Amino acid sequence: MKGTIHKFMGSWPQQLAWDGQRSRIYSADDVSGVTETWLIGKPEGAENFAVRYYKVEAGGFSHKENHPYDHGILVLHGEGEVQMGAETNSIHQGDVIYIPPSMEHQLINTGQEALGFLCIIPAKRKKNGELVWADEKINFD
Repeated sequence: MKGTIHKFMGSWPQQLAWDGQRSRIYSADDVSGVTETWLIGKPEGAENFAVRYYKVEAGGFSHKENHPYDHGILVLHGEGEVQMGAETNSIHQGDVIYIPPSMEHQLINTGQEALGFLCIIPAKRKKNGELVWADEKINFD
């Protein structure tokens, strides 16, 4: 097994970019202004976790969803709110968020600049009763 380094290619915090990244823009009715970038997943051979970077434009928001797995979030830049269950909390750069399994959640950008955060999830999850890689069957730009 070989380790992987994705060298930072952008400028902090204006343009976060890494070589080898895999990105897509969400286009769904319940999402606005969200770009998802996969940094660690199946191509890197990560067996236990995946790392994604999300950029939520001013006024944008993520899916309101829940999953049977937990995940962690580190806010890199911007400000907003995180809804977890019935509770809403303000968030900003440096905040770390733990979302337990099956808790409904959503991140909302309430600031004037983009909200950016890393999200760590399990590398594999069950879909339709089958264990699959988290980044499998995703169409990247």
